[in-house]
Amino acid sequence: MSQHPPIRPITQGPKHHWFGYYDKWQIDPTCTYALGMEVDFEHRSPTADDTITLGIIDMANGDTWTEIADTRAWCWQQGCMLQWIPGSETNIIWNDREDDTFISRIHNIKTGHTHTLPQAIYTLSPNGKTAIGADFRRINHMRPGYGYAGIPDPNHNILAPKDAGIYTIDLETGESNLIVTIADVAAIPYPHGDISEARHYFNHLLFNTDGTRFTFLHRWRFGEGGFHTRMLTANTDGSKIHVVDDYGKMSHFIWRDPHSILGWAYHPSHQNKFYLYNDLTDDDPAVIGSNVMTVNGHCTYLPDSAWILNDTYPSKDNRNQVPYLYHVKTGKRTNLGIFPSPEPYTGEWRCDLHPRYSPNGQFVIIDSAHEGNGRQMYRIGIGDII
Repeated sequence: MSQHPPIRPITQGPKHHWFGYYDKWQIDPTCTYALGMEVDFEHRSPTADDTITLGIIDMANGDTWTEIADTRAWCWQQGCMLQWIPGSETNIIWNDREDDTFISRIHNIKTGHTHTLPQAIYTLSPNGKTAIGADFRRINHMRPGYGYAGIPDPNHNILAPKDAGIYTIDLETGESNLIVTIADVAAIPYPHGDISEARHYFNHLLFNTDGTRFTFLHRWRFGEGGFHTRMLTANTDGSKIHVVDDYGKMSHFIWRDPHSILGWAYHPSHQNKFYLYNDLTDDDPAVIGSNVMTVNGHCTYLPDSAWILNDTYPSKDNRNQVPYLYHVKTGKRTNLGIFPSPEPYTGEWRCDLHPRYSPNGQFVIIDSAHEGNGRQMYRIGIGDII
């Protein structure tokens, strides 16, 4: 008898299928349909001419794949921000490109109607009415693999642009306003050095669980060196900006509730660990899973916050990736399988597991290339564990 829960592929070759990031709704509220992306190549950066196909998988009907649309705005790590709009069983959203503009499209899977918005989105509010976005031209310039090809960064030679940053989008009207600029945040004093000569950008925006605030990563580079990071939060209108962590190494994170953020970061108290931060305070963060969540991963809380869903990057010795559940109260870790990542999957076009849970908390979907037929998606049952 297997020590791991049941798993099944929900996509198959010869084309490659994946979903991307871990903090988006891949699965609809009825837990019947899963979204995905399809492409016929791997192991190189997307160009402006490369399109991917978007589809929906009917998990109650033999995992049948139905094409929805295609898009020219995507990257390997986060795709095109394809996701279900919170609270809707019919509406999905994704980013696309029209001429020299990144835009987004809302599509009703029942009626087939598609509505276009004039800006690309990054993350959606839990009420499904608004979104915030960042400059994907700037992101692609600063860190290929997370932005989109096809439109050059107009502020390529500007260290901290005043006309780029975080903007809001009304999902009904398309109205958009710039609420936080890169220049303003770059000017916030940094206690660990002078960052005025660095090149700055924003990445990884995420609303909290009640939509009252959002967090974002402010990153910068000196020349061709590696990037440094601090995490900040703000109200939904860009006011009341707060520096949550400024030790330079914040990585993956998730909101546990409206006030608490779990993130992999460095802190002088315990070095590199998962920490739970309290927003709008200067309290030292609490270490989470110190002995079992020992490496960086893509973390989310299951619906009741009693369990953390996480994963690992490929191990150095055998390139194994492991998704797992961590029980917060007991500190017990339960591995969900072992998925070796083939050697070509490195750097920008690596295939992280990015585990995403179903709204009912009964199963998880991952991206993996472990079977040797390209990146595909796999469903893992976790009902018996939780």
